[in-house]
Amino acid sequence: MSQTDRIARIRRLLDERRSVSRQTLLDQLEVSPATLKRDLAFLRDTMNTPIVWDRELAGYRIDPTQTVGSQIELPGMWFSDKEIHALLTMQHLLANLDPGGILAPHVAPLVARLNALMGAARHPADEVRKRVLIVGIGKRSAKLTHFEAIGAALLQRKRLAIRYYARGKGEESERDISPQRLVHYRENWYLDAWCHLRSELRNFAVDSIRHVHLLKTPAHDIPDTRLDTILGPGYGIFAGPAVQTARLRFSPERARWVAAEHWHPDQRGSFDADGHYLLEIPYADHRELLMDILKHGRHCEVLAPEGLRAVVAEEMRQMSRSYG
Repeated sequence: MSQTDRIARIRRLLDERRSVSRQTLLDQLEVSPATLKRDLAFLRDTMNTPIVWDRELAGYRIDPTQTVGSQIELPGMWFSDKEIHALLTMQHLLANLDPGGILAPHVAPLVARLNALMGAARHPADEVRKRVLIVGIGKRSAKLTHFEAIGAALLQRKRLAIRYYARGKGEESERDISPQRLVHYRENWYLDAWCHLRSELRNFAVDSIRHVHLLKTPAHDIPDTRLDTILGPGYGIFAGPAVQTARLRFSPERARWVAAEHWHPDQRGSFDADGHYLLEIPYADHRELLMDILKHGRHCEVLAPEGLRAVVAEEMRQMSRSYG
């Protein structure tokens, strides 16, 4: 039994009983008196657990009257060796998903406690981080203050006043929005919101928000079903009311890769007799779909609709002129 597991067992015994005798702890843990002494010291000094020896009860107990700094204990929040490894791995993933973002400052105290527990486990905490490599491609930076204001507006159901930079037009605009949900998509954050300027649902790239101010005005709530109907059915992050179905055919070489990929929740795929992979996906705006088609080059053929075929063909002609 690792020290982490022993500490968790000691804590459970102390929570379940009025007091626990020294002999009971030795029998339950199957350790020497010296090891028990070290474990109790670890709980007191590292985990801020107010363990005291009660002479009248002839045992150890938790003293709820002792001050333990700003510690807030949650019942049952004691983890085994493997659970701590899993939690730290999840934290590492979160840190790479959102470096310096909305959650990082708030989970730091928990991570410090987990690191302390990890010191009692069989492997050091740094080993977890060293063995899990996360590579972010195309990630754009966003300001922490913006995340905090957006998070507050989402939870408090308040409107936001923003200054937004539209990269496509190279223009800035002032508008009030009612945030509905944050979306992390392809390494970047987006905000689904009701735009009071345009009187419609819009999708905003968080890193393109130049200024944000939390308003006292209640947010306009959009039902989830409507959010999914307007922003959910099309391919990628771009939305639109008119949804078409793209029919793509991939070469046998690329088919083995694409068949294992998830492009859209409502996609349909099948192999033909020659080993090509036929993929059908709904889309409302061709911009992101166009990029994904072009990255496969000659290995992807657009079968339908004709409008998408024409857009891809024109893009290929422009690329040929640029590099020819």
